[in-house]
Amino acid sequence: MAAAGAGRLRRAASALLLRSPRLPARELSAPARLYHKKVVDHYENPRNVGSLDKTSKNVGTGLVGAPACGDVMKLQIQVDEKGKIVDARFKTFGCGSAIASSSLATEWVKGKTVEEALTIKNTDIAKELCLPPVKLHCSMLAEDAIKAALADYKLKQEPTGEAEKGEGK
Repeated sequence: MAAAGAGRLRRAASALLLRSPRLPARELSAPARLYHKKVVDHYENPRNVGSLDKTSKNVGTGLVGAPACGDVMKLQIQVDEKGKIVDARFKTFGCGSAIASSSLATEWVKGKTVEEALTIKNTDIAKELCLPPVKLHCSMLAEDAIKAALADYKLKQEPTGEAEKGEGK
C-alpha cells in the first residue's frame, strides 16, 4: 500500500513540478521549464533503483552528499571476476536532476570495466541530461558516487593484513 501511495505521490509531483501535458508551456513556472524531457524520463522511470549486498566482496558502495542542497546519493556496483561491472543500483534522496543523474550513471557503468567507469565525467552526464548550470552539482554528485563505489570495490580486493601475515608463513 505504501508503494502505491509513493507512486501516486511521484506522479502528482511530476504533474505539478515537471512538464504537465495538461498545461501549456507558457503557464508553467520558471523552475518547471528548466527540466529537460530526459530528466523527466529518468525521474518518472528511474533505472536500477535498489541496493546490492554491501558486504559482498564484489560489490562497491559509494555514498556521497551535497550539504548545500541536501541531496544524498548511494550508488553500488557489482563486478564480475573479469573486472567488468555487471550490475549497478542507486538510491537517491534529492531533486529530479539528482535522481536522473543517478539513474543515468547506473546505466552508463553497466558493461564497463572498472577502469572504463572511471572515465565517466560529470560534464558528460550533464550534457546528456541537458542540465542547466544551477543543477550541475547533481551530475558532480553522480561522478563522485561512481568514484566512491569504485574505490570501495578496489579496497575490498586488497588482501587484508591477516591474509598477508598468513601467506608469509
